[in-house]
Amino acid sequence: MRKLLIFATLAAILAGAFPVLAATNISSTAAEHHAWNDFLGWVNFYSTNSVNLTAARLQGYASTIAGDFSLDCATTSIGNICGTSNYYVSNNGVGTLAGYGWIDTYGWVSFNCSNTGGCGTSNYAVSVNPNTGVFSGYAWNDLAGWFSFNCADLALCGVSDYKVVSTWRATSTSGTLDSAIIDTGVSGAQVNGVTWMGNLPADTDARIQIATSESSTGPWNFYGPDGTGSSFYAPDPGVGAALYPWVHPPGRYFRYRVTLVSDISQTLTPRVDDVIVRWSP
Repeated sequence: MRKLLIFATLAAILAGAFPVLAATNISSTAAEHHAWNDFLGWVNFYSTNSVNLTAARLQGYASTIAGDFSLDCATTSIGNICGTSNYYVSNNGVGTLAGYGWIDTYGWVSFNCSNTGGCGTSNYAVSVNPNTGVFSGYAWNDLAGWFSFNCADLALCGVSDYKVVSTWRATSTSGTLDSAIIDTGVSGAQVNGVTWMGNLPADTDARIQIATSESSTGPWNFYGPDGTGSSFYAPDPGVGAALYPWVHPPGRYFRYRVTLVSDISQTLTPRVDDVIVRWSP
């Protein structure tokens, strides 16, 4: 992996200090809330007062010279757009990030090479130390290239000190429940969307995966929006998420898998009262 070229100093970018903000769990310290990209320069994960890392995902939007770097369709600067474009950066509960963010003009930013189905010669990922909340590694955009989250990855610390740090720690717990086999009674039925009803306390998450089959005996492969078992549909209660045939092939039978993730203090958990899967013949 090539080294990123640092064309500006952090001190110059921060000549006008940002005010102290409270609604984000990203560090307010200047050298602990920036990533770097060769084309966009500093990416500020603190200034929008919106970025939060939870056990399930990275939420909110960072700021760049090209505009918002959106990390979750549910928490963009213009509100919830998941009904139009369902994306987010996931956290597997112990600090491995995956999925996609979005920057207007530049497009998708991949946080893990596994998003494309295989890492091959381009082996990259963004991870967070579950004990310290320190980010490291790289994300990738086809136009802008690499996003570096820690100066240590490029041996630049001391020359240009930067990283992203969160107060999140990996102490959440999770539980999973698979539904019974649901028979549509129609060969080649297509699942189109999923909605869940219930309650989602702050800093918790409810994740859904879908499996389809033409046979009642399976196989049952539970997938999220990127067509792998490592991604999840995670809309808010009552907000539908679209399902697509290239991810979930037509089949007479389907099942859903619900994973509930507690808050980091393990005192709050989501409550799922109903899961509604829409399908058509």
